[in-house]
Amino acid sequence: MTNVNKFKFVVFFAALMLAAQGASAQDTKIGVLNALQALFNSDAAKVVQEELEQEFSADETRAAELAEQLTAMRDDYTQNSATMSEEQIRRVNSSAQDLQVQLQLINERVQKALQEKNQEFLESMQEQLAKAVTDVVAEGGFDLILNSDSTPYFAPVLDITAQVTAKLNESAQSAAN
Repeated sequence: MTNVNKFKFVVFFAALMLAAQGASAQDTKIGVLNALQALFNSDAAKVVQEELEQEFSADETRAAELAEQLTAMRDDYTQNSATMSEEQIRRVNSSAQDLQVQLQLINERVQKALQEKNQEFLESMQEQLAKAVTDVVAEGGFDLILNSDSTPYFAPVLDITAQVTAKLNESAQSAAN
């Protein structure tokens, strides 16, 4: 076999291997998943959300009242600042600062509690999420699941997030019965 023939054979063999790999890759079934979206769209997340809304309804009401007082105070200051004494302006500014501090404290407390509740929810749902993904993979015959956050582009048909959410809801209903 001459060098030219050997080269042609190697090129032909390489092309054959690439074609075989391409055919194999075409048979690979890929899914893309946004796990957080699947979890937070689930019925279990909606229950937690309702509990949080009830738990923090008093804080929301108080924050709305404080915001309303601040707006009224600002409007009053805008209308009457020209006729106010320096002492009155200081009192208005001091009161406004107090209200802003109260509002900020409420917001910080609520945000911290929400973060903690979300973390608890995520931790409590890890096993159910893993089972839901495994079930969807088995039923759909997927070979590879990619994280949607690390995938710059994918066709919407590859998204299995809704299927995983449905599995989470299905397993929660089964457990409740």
